[in-house]
Amino acid sequence: MSKKHVVVIGSGFAGLSAATHLAINPNCSVTLLEKNDTPGGRARKFEHQGFVFDMGPSWYWMPDVFEDYFAHFGKKPADYYDLIRLDPSYAVIYGANDTLDIPADLDQFKAMLDRIEPGAGANLDKFLTQAKYKYEVGIHDLVNKPSRSLLEFASPKLVVDMVRMDIFQSMSKHVRKFFSHDKIIRLMEFPVLFLGETAENIPALYSLMNYADIALGTWYPKKGMHEIIKGMVSLAEEKGVKIRYSAEVEEIEIVQGQARNIRLKSGEKIDADIVVAGADYHHVDKHLLNPKYSNYTEAYWDKRVMAPSSLLFYLGINKRLKNLRHHNLFFDEPLGPHADAIYKNPRWPEKPLFYASVPSITDPTVAPEGMENLFLLIPLAPDLKDSEEMREKYFHLIMDRLEKISGQEIRSHVIFKRSYAHSDFKSDYHAFKGNAYGLANTLLQTAILKPGLKNKKVSNLYYTGQLTVPGPGVPPSLISGHVVAKEVMKENNL
Repeated sequence: MSKKHVVVIGSGFAGLSAATHLAINPNCSVTLLEKNDTPGGRARKFEHQGFVFDMGPSWYWMPDVFEDYFAHFGKKPADYYDLIRLDPSYAVIYGANDTLDIPADLDQFKAMLDRIEPGAGANLDKFLTQAKYKYEVGIHDLVNKPSRSLLEFASPKLVVDMVRMDIFQSMSKHVRKFFSHDKIIRLMEFPVLFLGETAENIPALYSLMNYADIALGTWYPKKGMHEIIKGMVSLAEEKGVKIRYSAEVEEIEIVQGQARNIRLKSGEKIDADIVVAGADYHHVDKHLLNPKYSNYTEAYWDKRVMAPSSLLFYLGINKRLKNLRHHNLFFDEPLGPHADAIYKNPRWPEKPLFYASVPSITDPTVAPEGMENLFLLIPLAPDLKDSEEMREKYFHLIMDRLEKISGQEIRSHVIFKRSYAHSDFKSDYHAFKGNAYGLANTLLQTAILKPGLKNKKVSNLYYTGQLTVPGPGVPPSLISGHVVAKEVMKENNL
């Protein structure tokens, strides 16, 4: 059999995963095309005068997923980067002089909960028992299904599993079965905030993320999250993937019902036997294909519930900061108005929640000596119109709170500042509505109800990444690449 030339579009986690899984098949040759001049998609990095900034993902959860990924190729994460378990895992800030440092040790975590709400520690055991089951079934079974047919979920065992997975109960109700104190409820609901809806509209299935958080821990790859990408690129190239940068795709040309020619913005054409699109699904569907080959209508896309976008700030600080941890969640304002601004009546919120990361506390290599690397994130509704004036307004809104709560002057010590929001996500990644996290994991957008990983009209065009199965996040994107690679090989007898 002559080798099939597979072209993968996009070098984010999903694209790199798909390309590498396909490259180890002796019947495939793989070319990966990346729009930007560096790999990683949202997980790119940039440097400025000794400051090293991860541009996107900053949380390393579900370490077993990374271990499984590298093990598939006879490798392990330690071959590419060094992991540090954070302790405390993160800080939750409810107001001035009101902070919870979340311990890595489970017994210490339970004792902390008991001090807030007597009996909460024992209830945590019950909560985590269920969450562990969901994690083991969800991450090691359900998310590995291509979700192309209900028959995939038709086994009696899986039907029983689905009931135990709480897919028809909301996360909000589920948490309140075990805990009543507002602080604990907000802590337990935090992991689903970035899934694209409030806990009232996210299935309790996703308490599996609490298990990942509390039991499996929060980790950090030394030198930053981009080290994972560097490792994946090294592995991909070792397995024969040819990666081309500054190679933006302008059109996927269809010949007799198959994607055959990939035309770059430069005018160059690349022949393909199979195409896997790891770029933004909507962009591929509506802008790279002739409309008659689109999988979905524009009306379909407009009805999708998107996970939040973000306003990000990358700051270089010329002093050391106090009273902050590596990860800091600011819950000093009520979620209600912020959730409304994202999910119900999308607008810029009056009192935004925000997140601050200071990786230089853990890793001095990401900032010059005696200085700090500070990353700020405000989750926002997708498709907002952002401007420099709006970005600056929100910078000062959250800096007022950050300085007051942490008890220090910060703004006068900023020697580098860069912002990033909706228009940047669109220009850099063609992100639909400027999304940062993909499609919300609501019940009606789970499994077979997500945009499909295969084009219905083009027999050799597949999709991977955060807008298709299994969903948003770094571990799911790694899994998405493997799932689509298996489908490609199965359907093309490779």
